[in-house]
Amino acid sequence: MSDIIKQKIWEIIASRTSASEAEWLQQKGVTTPGVATPGVSTPGPSAPIELMTAFVAAPRFLSKKIINTSDAEKAALHLEIPGFSVEGWSLVRLSRVWLLTQLDPSVKEEYIKNIETLFDTAEMNELVALYSALPLLSYPDQWLFRATDAVRSNMGFVFDAIALHNPYPEKYFSELAWNQLVLKTIFNDKPVHLIEGLANRSNEKLAVTLSDFAHERWAAGRSVPAQVWRLTGKYLTPTLLADMQHLFDSEKEEDRQAAALACGEASLPAANYLLAKYIDLEKSVKSGALTWADLEH
Repeated sequence: MSDIIKQKIWEIIASRTSASEAEWLQQKGVTTPGVATPGVSTPGPSAPIELMTAFVAAPRFLSKKIINTSDAEKAALHLEIPGFSVEGWSLVRLSRVWLLTQLDPSVKEEYIKNIETLFDTAEMNELVALYSALPLLSYPDQWLFRATDAVRSNMGFVFDAIALHNPYPEKYFSELAWNQLVLKTIFNDKPVHLIEGLANRSNEKLAVTLSDFAHERWAAGRSVPAQVWRLTGKYLTPTLLADMQHLFDSEKEEDRQAAALACGEASLPAANYLLAKYIDLEKSVKSGALTWADLEH
């Protein structure tokens, strides 16, 4: 992790905290180079126990305000870690993540032990901060078990912290773990398009599983979110093509649009022939007037 990303995070925090809040954080952590708060002396590196204590105590000293980042701030974070975003986080969550970045990683065993201790003793909001920090932590492979375990969590906020707007799974999850994350997102009716790397990690096994999932829902008289079909276009088979026909026959416009978009991405000639039967939808897809973004809710 570069010092730049730590500084960018601190700049976001510093511009949204009172003098007393900034002072408390700087006393507990390490002042980011080049960023100072008037009247606050520059501390030296904090001991791990002090940083860990501050991580837990943060809600007592910081407000509960929500962070709304500017376009420039979003771009600066994305430049350092593609897909990393703090939009909509609470100040406490962001400050906790910043405190974690101040832990010295030079002694691997001690660093890992300290992070593991926080995981083992964390309550829900602390877990949210820990999973949010995974893209920033040293020794990323070390946290893979923790990350995949979060996918199985019944705590919605914890699951969201690993699944949505988090670039860690795209980079480190196996195909099996990735597919489980996507499927649980869909099963819980969460916005699948907020998963980072969704297009990059699409795969044939996931497409087939989604078809099975859809058949189960349809048999139970339930619907399938239209945007999930964005994961099938590159992998259309005769079975999946029958699913596209089912969607084209749907009374819901979004289903018909999803079928058109998926067929438009397919290399299967039969998918092109099927799409050609729906002239207006074919025209919208080929002209770019209709995209998956239109189905994102």
